[in-house]
Amino acid sequence: MSAVSLPPAPGSQERRAYATAQKVHPRKVSGKYRSLKWWAMTLLLAYWHLAPLIRWDRGPGAPGQAILADMAGRRAYFFFVEIWPQEVYYLTGLLVVAAISLFLMTALAGRVWCGFLCWQTVYTDLFVLVERLVIGDRNARIAFDHKPLGVGKIARKAAVNLIWLMIAAACGISFTLYFGDAFEQLHDIFTGNASAATYGAIIVVGGFCFLLAGYAREQVCIYMCPYGRFQSAMFDEHSLIISYEAWRGEARGPAPADRNFAGRGHCVDCLACVQVCPTGIDIRNGNQLACIGCGLCIDACNAVMDRFGLPRGLVSYDSTANLAARGAGGVARIRLIRPRTLIYGAIVLLVGSVMAVRLVSRPDTTVNILHERAPLFVQMSDGTIRNGYAYKVLNMSSENRSYSLTLAGIEGATMDVVGGASRATTLQLEVARDSVGTFQIFVSSQPDRLTEKKVPLNFILTGPTRTVVSDTLFAGP
Repeated sequence: MSAVSLPPAPGSQERRAYATAQKVHPRKVSGKYRSLKWWAMTLLLAYWHLAPLIRWDRGPGAPGQAILADMAGRRAYFFFVEIWPQEVYYLTGLLVVAAISLFLMTALAGRVWCGFLCWQTVYTDLFVLVERLVIGDRNARIAFDHKPLGVGKIARKAAVNLIWLMIAAACGISFTLYFGDAFEQLHDIFTGNASAATYGAIIVVGGFCFLLAGYAREQVCIYMCPYGRFQSAMFDEHSLIISYEAWRGEARGPAPADRNFAGRGHCVDCLACVQVCPTGIDIRNGNQLACIGCGLCIDACNAVMDRFGLPRGLVSYDSTANLAARGAGGVARIRLIRPRTLIYGAIVLLVGSVMAVRLVSRPDTTVNILHERAPLFVQMSDGTIRNGYAYKVLNMSSENRSYSLTLAGIEGATMDVVGGASRATTLQLEVARDSVGTFQIFVSSQPDRLTEKKVPLNFILTGPTRTVVSDTLFAGP
């Protein structure tokens, strides 16, 4: 039999598995944390859009951009630092430092990253600002949503979305500037001469910016971002998080006409903390997954406390240990130095130090050698045994260099290089600046010089600053 869907019985309430999402319209607020958010947004957006335009002189023929991921040249640049494909471990180190730094920030001050530094937060703040300037503050936007569709509503909606699209396009364009010369890229983009990949990147990055910051907003923080799901595992009782002093605020109620708060809580149930929250939560219900730690509820509540002449801090950045201490009449203490923070800080310091030492002391010449496998050796018509090697010299300096290559390990062995000298005991290898020189080298030896089937052989490369010894084998019959 097929299943039959019956309507709900009269007088009963239909239950749904999921609640309908309510659109959040944050109210304008001013205060310390709102100012910090404006500064963070300004600095981050300035970095994102202006950093690719910074010039850096690396000499003739080298990219003149300070921050650049040169995909064609397979190189990454950050001011005086140049990263080659062989040095991908630096990327691993950066990811480790970024991850542990995030854990450290969370252990110290909760989701301070989410509230002030996350790109989703930054662009959402900017998009909400556009809505506020075009439509109005919270009440005006709520009324606007319920207003019947008309010419005026369509015009304002179109204006908001047009400005959002312009911001999103700027976001996408700035992303592409990190992968090529910024000024050339800008010229090509606006003249229609950029590659399809460039326009595709702008559409993808800008499109996600438009959708996530314009329409998804808090849904990204609540449902899409994994960080909110495991953040509580990095908290402890001394982590500073957005907290509500229930022992002081309850029992809540409307403000008394005579402003006498004796025998009742300081919370006047004005809902200002809820109205300014970008994720729409009520912090009075305790710490929640959707709280991004932005502190706007603190600014809103402090303004209300000032209005009624009550002490600030009913909502504040505080730890659960301090809340319990204050509720019991004890002394609250901020403990930033704890085993958890010491471990995180030590890991960041260790990995960062290793990377810094490696960068400072890394050689400007490295060598890679690969023995040919098919065949391992060839016996020439004159009886000598010959082995082939692919020999690569990485010249990481800013000048062309001439290297001297010699052999050790087999007496009387000689070298041939394709396109150069033959039957020589010393080769001169020319390698251009900031490039890899690849040489096909054949080593020949008399059979009586070989004491076994595989004899140790050393290639010794002598350059202006260092000598590189490479160990390999010479195969014989």
